[in-house]
Amino acid sequence: MTIRVLLADDQALLRATFRILIESDPGMTVVAEAADGREAVDLTLEHGPDVVLMDIRMPGTDGLAATTDICSRPELAATRVLILTTFENDQNVAEALRAGASGFLGKDVGADVLLTGIRTVAAGESLLSPTATRALITRFLATPQDSPLAPPEGLAALTDREREVMALAAHGMSNTDIADRLVVSPLTVRSHIQRAMNKLHARDRAQLVVVAYQSGLVQPRPYGG
Repeated sequence: MTIRVLLADDQALLRATFRILIESDPGMTVVAEAADGREAVDLTLEHGPDVVLMDIRMPGTDGLAATTDICSRPELAATRVLILTTFENDQNVAEALRAGASGFLGKDVGADVLLTGIRTVAAGESLLSPTATRALITRFLATPQDSPLAPPEGLAALTDREREVMALAAHGMSNTDIADRLVVSPLTVRSHIQRAMNKLHARDRAQLVVVAYQSGLVQPRPYGG
């Protein structure tokens, strides 16, 4: 099955570069390109892509507002947003994850990393494993939110094992890593993750990680630690 991708970036040259890389993979195709957030939302509604590669910093409607719009629409529930940014500077990444983005990549990633990231997100997983990604999420999710995705009491709906698996996922561990740690199968871990997502109304694994921090289940580590 071909993965359908929409590119959203205000730099035409960068969009052209990403298009070439993506369409070099026989299992992917670019269905549309957007130069700003408003156009990204409109084209996503029109084409229903599997993955939107979304730049945060765009004129007019930015990528954060566009991500919030896309991820809030029931008719786009199957579309995943993958944020393109620079790890060190873009403090809006955490907001995008809260809004429902499934992860993020640096704009300077190599072709293999980009294509793997798209495949990962299209498969319903989150792109949260690199050390730089965990550090950034930890740093910016430490900021208190007026309306967290799930209050601490929301965790009462989870079993002890679901809370344990959720916490390990929030520390950046993959299903395989968690399975090895708990001496269970990766399929069992996936089932615990899915049940926790359902109970907490998290859109995907990335948003479940946000909930883990916002609810206090996991405490952010000091940045750089």
